Amino acid sequence: MHQGRFEKLVRPAWLHDAIHGKRPAGYPERELAFFEVGSEGQVAYASGHIPNALYLDTTTLEAPPLWNRVPDRELEATLLAHGVAHDTPVLLYGRDTSAAARAAVLMMYAGVEDVRLLDGGYQAWTAAGYEVETKARQPVAVSSFGCEVPAHPEYIIDIEEARAFLADDEALLVSIRSWAEYTGQISGYDRFEARGRIAGAVWGHAGSTPDLMDHYRRADNTMRDPGEIEANWRAWGITPDRRIAFYCGTGWRASEAFYCAYVLGWERISVYDGGWSEWSADPANPVETGEPA
Repeated sequence: MHQGRFEKLVRPAWLHDAIHGKRPAGYPERELAFFEVGSEGQVAYASGHIPNALYLDTTTLEAPPLWNRVPDRELEATLLAHGVAHDTPVLLYGRDTSAAARAAVLMMYAGVEDVRLLDGGYQAWTAAGYEVETKARQPVAVSSFGCEVPAHPEYIIDIEEARAFLADDEALLVSIRSWAEYTGQISGYDRFEARGRIAGAVWGHAGSTPDLMDHYRRADNTMRDPGEIEANWRAWGITPDRRIAFYCGTGWRASEAFYCAYVLGWERISVYDGGWSEWSADPANPVETGEPA
Protein backbone atom coordinates (compact mmCIF):
# COMPACT_ATOMS: atom_id res chain seq x y z
CA MET A 1 0.00 0.00 0.00
CA HIS A 2 1.41 3.39 -0.94
CA GLN A 3 1.99 5.95 1.80
CA GLY A 4 -0.04 9.15 1.46
CA ARG A 5 1.32 12.68 1.75
CA PHE A 6 -1.82 14.24 3.15
CA GLU A 7 0.16 16.81 5.14
CA LYS A 8 0.81 18.51 1.79
CA LEU A 9 -2.89 19.38 1.56
CA VAL A 10 -3.31 22.12 4.13
CA ARG A 11 -6.59 23.07 5.80
CA PRO A 12 -7.57 26.74 6.21
CA ALA A 13 -7.54 26.42 10.03
CA TRP A 14 -3.93 25.16 9.88
CA LEU A 15 -2.88 28.16 7.81
CA HIS A 16 -4.83 30.55 10.03
CA ASP A 17 -2.96 29.27 13.07
CA ALA A 18 0.35 29.58 11.22
CA ILE A 19 -0.34 33.18 10.21
CA HIS A 20 -1.12 34.03 13.83
CA GLY A 21 2.06 32.49 15.17
CA LYS A 22 0.65 29.29 16.64
CA ARG A 23 2.93 26.96 14.58
CA PRO A 24 0.46 24.09 14.09
CA ALA A 25 1.48 20.44 13.96
CA GLY A 26 3.58 19.68 10.92
CA TYR A 27 4.78 23.24 10.46
CA PRO A 28 8.18 23.23 8.71
CA GLU A 29 11.34 24.34 10.47
CA ARG A 30 11.70 27.34 8.16
CA GLU A 31 9.02 29.98 7.70
CA LEU A 32 6.51 29.31 4.95
CA ALA A 33 6.53 31.37 1.79
CA PHE A 34 3.01 31.41 0.50
CA PHE A 35 1.44 32.72 -2.65
CA GLU A 36 -1.85 33.40 -4.30
CA VAL A 37 -1.47 32.01 -7.82
CA GLY A 38 -3.33 33.52 -10.76
CA SER A 39 -2.98 34.30 -14.42
CA GLU A 40 -4.55 37.70 -15.03
CA GLY A 41 -2.41 40.11 -13.07
CA GLN A 42 -3.08 41.28 -9.54
CA VAL A 43 -6.65 42.55 -9.92
CA ALA A 44 -8.27 39.75 -7.91
CA TYR A 45 -5.34 39.63 -5.48
CA ALA A 46 -5.62 43.38 -4.85
CA SER A 47 -9.34 43.08 -4.11
CA GLY A 48 -8.56 40.88 -1.11
CA HIS A 49 -6.18 38.03 -0.36
CA ILE A 50 -5.07 35.89 2.54
CA PRO A 51 -2.94 37.98 4.91
CA ASN A 52 0.82 37.89 4.18
CA ALA A 53 0.33 36.12 0.83
CA LEU A 54 2.51 37.17 -2.08
CA TYR A 55 1.29 37.00 -5.67
CA LEU A 56 2.61 34.59 -8.31
CA ASP A 57 1.43 34.85 -11.91
CA THR A 58 1.44 31.67 -13.98
CA THR A 59 2.49 33.73 -17.01
CA THR A 60 5.95 33.88 -15.43
CA LEU A 61 6.08 30.06 -15.37
CA GLU A 62 4.65 29.15 -18.78
CA ALA A 63 4.65 30.87 -22.14
CA PRO A 64 2.57 31.08 -25.35
CA PRO A 65 1.70 29.82 -27.84
CA LEU A 66 1.43 26.34 -26.29
CA TRP A 67 1.74 27.49 -22.68
CA ASN A 68 4.47 24.97 -21.99
CA ARG A 69 6.81 25.69 -19.09
CA VAL A 70 9.41 28.40 -19.61
CA PRO A 71 13.07 27.32 -20.11
CA ASP A 72 14.76 25.98 -16.98
CA ARG A 73 16.99 29.01 -16.47
CA GLU A 74 13.99 31.32 -16.73
CA LEU A 75 12.02 29.18 -14.30
CA GLU A 76 14.90 29.31 -11.83
CA ALA A 77 15.16 33.09 -12.21
CA THR A 78 11.44 33.49 -11.53
CA LEU A 79 11.63 31.40 -8.37
CA LEU A 80 14.67 33.33 -7.12
CA ALA A 81 12.91 36.64 -7.78
CA HIS A 82 10.00 35.42 -5.68
CA GLY A 83 12.27 34.42 -2.79
CA VAL A 84 12.05 30.66 -3.38
CA ALA A 85 15.08 28.34 -3.06
CA HIS A 86 15.06 24.55 -3.12
CA ASP A 87 14.68 24.36 0.67
CA THR A 88 12.03 27.07 1.00
CA PRO A 89 8.75 25.59 2.29
CA VAL A 90 6.02 26.87 -0.03
CA LEU A 91 2.24 26.96 0.32
CA LEU A 92 0.12 27.84 -2.71
CA TYR A 93 -3.54 28.67 -3.19
CA GLY A 94 -5.67 30.14 -5.94
CA ARG A 95 -9.10 31.31 -6.90
CA ASP A 96 -8.68 28.35 -9.27
CA THR A 97 -7.04 25.33 -7.64
CA SER A 98 -5.69 24.19 -11.02
CA ALA A 99 -3.60 27.37 -11.27
CA ALA A 100 -2.03 26.67 -7.89
CA ALA A 101 -1.45 23.03 -8.86
CA ARG A 102 0.25 24.10 -12.09
CA ALA A 103 2.66 26.27 -10.09
CA ALA A 104 3.17 23.44 -7.58
CA VAL A 105 4.20 20.93 -10.25
CA LEU A 106 6.65 23.36 -11.85
CA MET A 107 8.19 24.19 -8.47
CA MET A 108 8.53 20.48 -7.66
CA TYR A 109 10.07 19.88 -11.10
CA ALA A 110 12.57 22.66 -10.40
CA GLY A 111 13.47 21.10 -7.06
CA VAL A 112 11.49 22.85 -4.31
CA GLU A 113 11.38 20.15 -1.65
CA ASP A 114 8.23 21.10 0.28
CA VAL A 115 5.30 22.38 -1.80
CA ARG A 116 1.84 22.40 -0.23
CA LEU A 117 -1.61 23.42 -1.45
CA LEU A 118 -4.38 25.04 0.54
CA ASP A 119 -7.28 22.59 0.29
CA GLY A 120 -10.21 24.48 -1.19
CA GLY A 121 -8.14 27.54 -2.02
CA TYR A 122 -9.38 31.09 -1.51
CA GLN A 123 -13.00 29.90 -1.50
CA ALA A 124 -12.39 27.66 1.52
CA TRP A 125 -10.54 30.45 3.36
CA THR A 126 -13.36 32.98 2.98
CA ALA A 127 -16.05 30.36 3.63
CA ALA A 128 -14.39 29.73 7.01
CA GLY A 129 -14.87 33.41 7.82
CA TYR A 130 -11.17 34.24 8.02
CA GLU A 131 -9.87 37.72 7.38
CA VAL A 132 -8.45 39.03 4.12
CA GLU A 133 -6.20 41.98 3.37
CA THR A 134 -5.76 44.27 0.36
CA LYS A 135 -2.15 45.27 0.99
CA ALA A 136 0.08 44.19 -1.90
CA ARG A 137 3.15 42.45 -0.55
CA GLN A 138 6.45 42.24 -2.40
CA PRO A 139 8.81 39.25 -2.35
CA VAL A 140 12.41 39.45 -1.19
CA ALA A 141 14.61 37.83 -3.82
CA VAL A 142 17.21 35.20 -3.01
CA SER A 143 20.48 34.74 -4.87
CA SER A 144 20.88 30.97 -5.06
CA PHE A 145 18.41 28.14 -5.65
CA GLY A 146 20.77 25.67 -4.01
CA CYS A 147 20.60 22.82 -6.53
CA GLU A 148 20.55 22.21 -10.26
CA VAL A 149 17.29 22.99 -12.04
CA PRO A 150 15.46 20.76 -12.76
CA ALA A 151 16.14 18.54 -9.76
CA HIS A 152 13.14 16.35 -10.67
CA PRO A 153 12.93 16.18 -14.46
CA GLU A 154 10.82 13.03 -14.13
CA TYR A 155 7.82 15.10 -13.06
CA ILE A 156 7.36 16.51 -16.58
CA ILE A 157 7.54 14.79 -19.94
CA ASP A 158 7.62 16.29 -23.43
CA ILE A 159 6.25 15.07 -26.74
CA GLU A 160 8.92 12.46 -27.55
CA GLU A 161 8.46 10.87 -24.13
CA ALA A 162 4.68 10.99 -24.62
CA ARG A 163 5.11 9.01 -27.84
CA ALA A 164 7.27 6.51 -25.94
CA PHE A 165 4.52 6.12 -23.33
CA LEU A 166 2.14 4.92 -26.03
CA ALA A 167 4.55 2.10 -26.94
CA ASP A 168 5.13 1.02 -23.33
CA ASP A 169 2.70 -1.47 -21.79
CA GLU A 170 3.76 -0.31 -18.31
CA ALA A 171 2.97 3.34 -19.06
CA LEU A 172 -0.26 5.28 -19.58
CA LEU A 173 -1.13 8.67 -20.98
CA VAL A 174 -4.12 9.89 -19.01
CA SER A 175 -6.48 12.56 -20.36
CA ILE A 176 -7.70 14.98 -17.70
CA ARG A 177 -10.44 16.56 -19.76
CA SER A 178 -14.22 16.39 -19.72
CA TRP A 179 -15.89 13.39 -21.37
CA ALA A 180 -17.12 15.63 -24.18
CA GLU A 181 -13.53 16.70 -24.87
CA TYR A 182 -12.14 13.19 -24.55
CA THR A 183 -14.63 11.78 -27.05
CA GLY A 184 -14.22 14.71 -29.45
CA GLN A 185 -17.68 16.24 -29.16
CA ILE A 186 -16.07 19.62 -28.39
CA SER A 187 -12.55 21.03 -28.38
CA GLY A 188 -12.99 22.67 -24.98
CA TYR A 189 -10.96 25.73 -25.96
CA ASP A 190 -11.60 28.97 -27.80
CA ARG A 191 -8.07 29.27 -29.17
CA PHE A 192 -7.90 25.95 -31.01
CA GLU A 193 -10.50 23.78 -32.68
CA ALA A 194 -8.86 20.34 -32.68
CA ARG A 195 -11.11 17.69 -31.14
CA GLY A 196 -10.45 14.27 -29.69
CA ARG A 197 -7.68 12.67 -27.67
CA ILE A 198 -4.21 11.29 -28.08
CA ALA A 199 -4.69 7.84 -29.62
CA GLY A 200 -4.30 5.28 -26.84
CA ALA A 201 -4.83 7.71 -23.98
CA VAL A 202 -7.28 6.67 -21.27
CA TRP A 203 -9.75 8.91 -19.50
CA GLY A 204 -8.73 10.10 -16.05
CA HIS A 205 -11.89 12.12 -15.40
CA ALA A 206 -11.90 15.89 -14.91
CA GLY A 207 -15.22 17.67 -14.71
CA SER A 208 -18.72 17.75 -16.12
CA THR A 209 -17.65 20.68 -18.35
CA PRO A 210 -14.23 21.94 -19.51
CA ASP A 211 -14.42 24.70 -16.90
CA LEU A 212 -14.96 22.43 -13.92
CA MET A 213 -12.91 19.86 -12.00
CA ASP A 214 -15.84 18.46 -10.06
CA HIS A 215 -14.60 14.87 -10.40
CA TYR A 216 -11.69 15.95 -8.19
CA ARG A 217 -13.32 18.58 -5.99
CA ARG A 218 -16.38 18.73 -3.78
CA ALA A 219 -18.91 21.56 -4.04
CA ASP A 220 -16.92 23.50 -1.41
CA ASN A 221 -13.83 23.25 -3.67
CA THR A 222 -11.94 20.84 -1.38
CA MET A 223 -10.41 17.62 -2.69
CA ARG A 224 -12.80 14.71 -3.05
CA ASP A 225 -12.41 11.53 -1.00
CA PRO A 226 -9.18 9.79 -2.09
CA GLY A 227 -10.96 6.47 -2.44
CA GLU A 228 -13.41 7.97 -4.92
CA ILE A 229 -10.61 9.48 -7.03
CA GLU A 230 -8.64 6.24 -7.06
CA ALA A 231 -11.74 4.21 -7.93
CA ASN A 232 -12.34 6.42 -10.97
CA TRP A 233 -8.74 5.88 -12.04
CA ARG A 234 -8.68 2.13 -11.47
CA ALA A 235 -11.77 1.70 -13.64
CA TRP A 236 -9.59 2.88 -16.54
CA GLY A 237 -6.53 0.84 -15.59
CA ILE A 238 -4.78 3.79 -13.98
CA THR A 239 -2.88 2.21 -11.09
CA PRO A 240 0.20 3.22 -9.07
CA ASP A 241 2.33 0.35 -10.33
CA ARG A 242 2.37 1.89 -13.82
CA ARG A 243 4.12 4.99 -15.13
CA ILE A 244 1.43 7.64 -15.40
CA ALA A 245 1.56 10.88 -17.37
CA PHE A 246 -1.44 13.16 -16.99
CA TYR A 247 -2.27 15.66 -19.72
CA CYS A 248 -5.04 18.11 -20.54
CA GLY A 249 -5.08 21.03 -22.97
CA THR A 250 -2.22 23.12 -21.62
CA GLY A 251 -1.30 21.63 -18.25
CA TRP A 252 -3.51 23.09 -15.54
CA ARG A 253 -6.06 20.31 -15.05
CA ALA A 254 -3.36 17.69 -15.54
CA SER A 255 -1.36 19.35 -12.77
CA GLU A 256 -4.30 19.12 -10.39
CA ALA A 257 -4.64 15.38 -11.12
CA PHE A 258 -0.86 14.99 -10.67
CA TYR A 259 -1.00 16.72 -7.29
CA CYS A 260 -3.90 14.52 -6.16
CA ALA A 261 -1.84 11.44 -7.09
CA TYR A 262 1.16 12.92 -5.28
CA VAL A 263 -0.91 13.50 -2.12
CA LEU A 264 -2.19 9.93 -2.40
CA GLY A 265 1.41 8.71 -2.35
CA TRP A 266 1.78 7.65 -5.98
CA GLU A 267 5.41 7.70 -7.12
CA ARG A 268 5.60 7.13 -10.89
CA ILE A 269 3.72 10.21 -12.01
CA SER A 270 4.34 13.07 -14.38
CA VAL A 271 2.61 15.74 -16.47
CA TYR A 272 2.84 15.77 -20.25
CA ASP A 273 3.50 19.47 -20.52
CA GLY A 274 2.46 20.08 -24.13
CA GLY A 275 -0.79 18.17 -23.79
CA TRP A 276 -3.53 18.22 -26.37
CA SER A 277 -2.61 21.68 -27.67
CA GLU A 278 0.86 20.48 -28.69
CA TRP A 279 -0.12 16.97 -29.82
CA SER A 280 -3.04 18.11 -32.00
CA ALA A 281 -0.94 20.82 -33.68
CA ASP A 282 0.91 18.15 -35.69
CA PRO A 283 -1.42 16.23 -38.06
CA ALA A 284 1.08 13.35 -38.09
CA ASN A 285 0.29 12.55 -34.46
CA PRO A 286 -2.43 9.88 -34.09
CA VAL A 287 -5.72 10.97 -32.55
CA GLU A 288 -9.00 9.28 -31.72
CA THR A 289 -12.58 10.42 -31.29
CA GLY A 290 -15.71 8.71 -30.04
CA GLU A 291 -16.05 6.29 -27.18
CA PRO A 292 -13.12 3.89 -26.82
CA ALA A 293 -13.66 0.27 -27.73
